[in-house]
Amino acid sequence: MTARDFGFAPMTARDLDWVVAREAELHSFPWTRGNFADSLASDYLCRLMLEGGTPVAYAVALVVVDEAHLLNISVARGEQGRGLGGRLLDHLVEGVRGDGIRRFFLEVRPSNTAGLALYRHAGFVEIGRRKGYYPALAGREDALVMRLDL
Repeated sequence: MTARDFGFAPMTARDLDWVVAREAELHSFPWTRGNFADSLASDYLCRLMLEGGTPVAYAVALVVVDEAHLLNISVARGEQGRGLGGRLLDHLVEGVRGDGIRRFFLEVRPSNTAGLALYRHAGFVEIGRRKGYYPALAGREDALVMRLDL
């Protein structure tokens, strides 16, 4: 994939049908339309990754003072395994770095091996664990808390 094959754009309310449909396909406990709409209304960093003008991935991050917190990053099911998640994450990190952000945080399920590999490859390190943070099919699942110093 070359640089001209893909781009990034702010997510807007017009994108929510596509985003919410992908979210439901990808996650057992998906964000709701309201979660995404609230993120847009609160001026969170909401981005789409486009290939040939077609959305292939999305992300939402909260930026406060000198920290950013990745809340959601997802690649459409048919587009996974092509390195798009890493490219989108790099785009987010570079964007907030230019805004004076010093640390980037996230939570990830220990069972999300692809996500863990992505975050570790990007330089995130585990700094803690939140017990019972995520809903799971069999109760609750912990979250690993990770940080990237910028």
